[in-house]
Amino acid sequence: MTLTFHTPPQPRGGIARWMPEEVGEPDDTVLLDCDTLTKAPDYLALNPMGKVPTLVHAGRGVTEVAAVITCLAEGFPAAGLMPDDRVAFYRWLFFGAGPLEAAVTNAALGVGVPADRRVMIGYGSLQAAIDRLDGLVSHQPDICGDRFSAADVHVGRRRSGSACALAPSTPDRHSWTTGRGLQRGRPACARKRSTPPAGKRTDHGRPTD
Repeated sequence: MTLTFHTPPQPRGGIARWMPEEVGEPDDTVLLDCDTLTKAPDYLALNPMGKVPTLVHAGRGVTEVAAVITCLAEGFPAAGLMPDDRVAFYRWLFFGAGPLEAAVTNAALGVGVPADRRVMIGYGSLQAAIDRLDGLVSHQPDICGDRFSAADVHVGRRRSGSACALAPSTPDRHSWTTGRGLQRGRPACARKRSTPPAGKRTDHGRPTD
């Protein structure tokens, strides 16, 4: 079964692009210009929000990175990426998609939330979100226990990337060191990183270089 990813050439779609490598399925990459092609009618039919990335799987468009990851983990059980502990899986997957994503976005935009208002936003601060991850992975190797899962693709990538990069004292963060080790230790991640999408076709079949 061929998977099709609609993604920009920038790293925004990197987490989702890691998953086909993990499940061992071929995928076609359709590069998009976020300013124009994501607003085209044919793309909006797949993703009405005009966001990226979008996965086409079994003839249907799947949007939101957490949903893409879960769809592939459940759709290809032989890859062993859906852990037995579904409670932990869904908890930490949506932690990455919700509080951690919001914290990273605000920090990247320079949006500061007054301390007396942080209880209203669900995550407190980026520092608090990273502290939660540190507390979790300091006593277990993977997000859901002692076995790599699709939750590690989502949260693990974030904890070694923009989240920790924007948090204070990054080199000393347990999340940073374990997250970097996680990526470097996964052959699928290495394959994805060694084959960036540049040079593949755009949404209208035109080469990008």
